[in-house]
Amino acid sequence: MAFTTINGIKIQYEIQGSGTPLLMFAPGGFGSAMSRWTAAGGKREWQEMDALTALSRHFKIIAYDRREAGLSGGRIEPLSWNHYVLEAQALLEFAGEKQALILGSCMGAGLATAFAARLPKACLGLYLHWPVGGYRWMMKGHTFFQRHVDFVRANGFAAVVKRAPEKRSFWEDAEIGPWGPPTVHDPEFAAHYVKQDRGAYYAICEHTRDALFNDTMPSGANGAELMEMRIPAFIQSGNDASHAHSASWALKELMPDAELWDVLPPHQNGQNTLEQILRFKARLGL
Repeated sequence: MAFTTINGIKIQYEIQGSGTPLLMFAPGGFGSAMSRWTAAGGKREWQEMDALTALSRHFKIIAYDRREAGLSGGRIEPLSWNHYVLEAQALLEFAGEKQALILGSCMGAGLATAFAARLPKACLGLYLHWPVGGYRWMMKGHTFFQRHVDFVRANGFAAVVKRAPEKRSFWEDAEIGPWGPPTVHDPEFAAHYVKQDRGAYYAICEHTRDALFNDTMPSGANGAELMEMRIPAFIQSGNDASHAHSASWALKELMPDAELWDVLPPHQNGQNTLEQILRFKARLGL
C-alpha cells in the first residue's frame, strides 16, 4: 500500500506499468476504491479482467481510493465535483504527468466529465464506463442522504462509527453516510466525527446532496460544458436504475466527439471491454 497527502487528506494510490498514463476513477458510487478494479473486489467486466493488472500491461496506470473511500481519509465539509477534480489533478501531478487518458466508471464517469470540463488540456481522451444519471439515480442520492440524516437524528454519531465497519461505503449502507468509512481506519477522524455539531452536519449533508445530485442529467459536467467538450470520448453504457441507458445517450448527443458502443449488458465482459479500451487508445494514436 502506498499513501500520499492531497489537500491535507491521506490518499491511498497505486502507480504501475509504463507508457500512456491512464488516470482511473473507480466505480462503486461513494465507495470508489482501487479494489473495485480487481478480481477480488470488482464486479462484472472489471472482475473478469482483473483490471488493475490487465491495464498495467498497456498503460502507466494511476489509480487511487477517492477521499472518504477505501483506505483514504476524509474531512467533514460540503463536497462537490470540484473537490474530487482537485484531488485527481493533484494525483496526476504527483505521478509526474501533465496529461492522461481518463477512465471513469459509474460515478467515476461523472468525475471524468467534471475533470474534463475543468481541465481539458489534461485529457487525452475519456473512456466513460456505465455513466450514472437519470431520475432514479438522482432519487437514490436524495433518499440515501435522507436515510443517513434520519439515522443520525435517531441514534447519534457514535452509532454511525459503530455501524461503519459492517459495510465498505455509503452506497452499501445508507445509514453510515459519506463520512462513515474513514472512521473505520482513522481513530482521530472518528473522534472528531462524534463530537461535531449536528445542525452544521445536517447542512453539510444537504449541500453535498444538492451539489452531486442536482438534476436528472448525467452526473459531472453540465449540459453546456458537455457541448463545449472537444475531447474524444468512448461511452460504454450500463442499463439499470443507477446507470441509465438514457444517461449514456445524453452524453452521446451532447458531446461533439463521442462514440456510444452499441453493445449493452449483459453482452459486455472483461475481454470485449479490454478490447474496446485498447481500440480507443489506438484510435487516439497513443
